[in-house]
Amino acid sequence: MRKAKVTMALLASLSIIAAACGDDDKTSETTAAAPDTAAPDTAAPDTAAPDTTPAEVDYLWTPNADLLAGAEGQVNVIAWAGYIEDGSTDPAYDWVTPFTEMTGCVVNTKLGNTSDEMVQLMQSGEYDGVSASGDATQRLISGGEAAEIDVTEYSSYDQIFDGLKLQPWNSVDGVAYGIPHGRGANLLVYNTEAYAAGAPDSWGEVFLGDGVADGAISIYDAPIYIADAALFLMAHEPELGITNPYALDQTQFDAAIALLGFQSSIASQYWSLYTDQQASLEDGSVLAGTTWQVIVNLAQANGALIDAVKPVEGATGWSDTWMLSSSAANPNCMKLWMDWIASPWANSQVAVWFGEAPSNAEACALEGMAEHCATFHAEEDDYWTDVWYWQTPTEQCLDGRNDVTCVGFTEWVNAWTALRA
Repeated sequence: MRKAKVTMALLASLSIIAAACGDDDKTSETTAAAPDTAAPDTAAPDTAAPDTTPAEVDYLWTPNADLLAGAEGQVNVIAWAGYIEDGSTDPAYDWVTPFTEMTGCVVNTKLGNTSDEMVQLMQSGEYDGVSASGDATQRLISGGEAAEIDVTEYSSYDQIFDGLKLQPWNSVDGVAYGIPHGRGANLLVYNTEAYAAGAPDSWGEVFLGDGVADGAISIYDAPIYIADAALFLMAHEPELGITNPYALDQTQFDAAIALLGFQSSIASQYWSLYTDQQASLEDGSVLAGTTWQVIVNLAQANGALIDAVKPVEGATGWSDTWMLSSSAANPNCMKLWMDWIASPWANSQVAVWFGEAPSNAEACALEGMAEHCATFHAEEDDYWTDVWYWQTPTEQCLDGRNDVTCVGFTEWVNAWTALRA
């Protein structure tokens, strides 16, 4: 294992980049974009490292000798902003330089602002791999753009939490099509003053009306949010027969859209850029809504009187996957990158910078990571049992039904566009 001097700036308080995925967008202060919109002006994130003396830190990774022998000298990668940092944004966060020094593979990054854009870029055949969200992965697999992987080539694979391996969004029939990157749940945020009488514990606060937050509710602006309505109906209207919020027949889908239509009458904000919701939580104009843990952390650090909970119905969530292109010109370097980014040290760095639970279980044992992993519930298996990770809805029902046709994602997009018009 190679050692080098680096600053371990693993800040559990996380003045960092927000994380989320789906067929929507990820936003960061280095590159931020709402779905199907141009990116706004960029700004460097506030991630100053604490006053520490650089320490000798082990990178905890040894490159696969066979892949290293065939390394092509470069790798062309499509990634969400914040997933590939070389120290140019903040010197304390650089997991590209040590990778290049160890492998000789120069990392060329193409930022993707939406899952649709990433799929289109991968279809060009010009890239070696991608950090794909759960709603894009199966499109890439079924389209032949993503290659299956031999997990024995990746030393980091055994260290990944079992709950992230061989899932519907990163495998087919027990064959892995990528390396899990990280995960997060979508939470219910609430103003602690407005809810002084008692914290809410149900998504009914944002769906049913007649609550203290009516007219001050913040909703995630994306077609995949239809699944949140389906999740609520799954718990409260069992007669609909919903067993998977991404597998909706027409009747179930119509019920979800009707619920969202009512919600629009009590909502005050639809957000895609995380700083928009953060500002509203801080100024008190939003009293409840769907959020990410990182937004809560940032707003609380600025004095917002808020807290967040995963409601009794469970939650939707997200998990990203590094995937190898089936037409990769530099497959060995891409495989090395996938193994590296999932290794303990590199995975801890990106998890803190981006704001998510790491996928590598050993990352949580590293210095400075205990509080981060606790905040993001990285090691709590029970926490994730009722988190429904984003997937691409398809006409073939994802819940296993063969006697009906489910509503595909194109119709989800059309319905959401009409709802928001």
